[in-house]
Amino acid sequence: MRREDIDPRYFGDRLAYNRAVVVEQPRRWLVVAGHEARDDEGAIAAVGDVRGQLRLTFQRIGETLDKAGFALSDLVQIRIFTTDIEAVTAHYDVVLSVLAEADCRPASLLAEVKALSDPRMLVEIEGLAAQ
Repeated sequence: MRREDIDPRYFGDRLAYNRAVVVEQPRRWLVVAGHEARDDEGAIAAVGDVRGQLRLTFQRIGETLDKAGFALSDLVQIRIFTTDIEAVTAHYDVVLSVLAEADCRPASLLAEVKALSDPRMLVEIEGLAAQ
């Protein structure tokens, strides 16, 4: 597979996202459903803590990717939905750190929505991975 990042955007010296990602001749695609910050028992964790929810949500996405034979670096698109965009943007360094550590350079969306499936959820993230 060949990958080309189109029009990267930076926050300071860190890559924030790409406006587009060209993927030529992928062998496999993985469509990643919305993930949230759930603990091992399935309850929403880090209630009221957007940093904690962002970290745990990316951890859960990483676990799902791993089960399918993918890695965070294979994500070519993410969509972050939140009920509090100001809180997420204030703590976006968590997203930048997770993506940088994984050498993940996706096209992305950050959007505020009225509600998520559980009122204790502040964040839900879905994605698309390619190999």
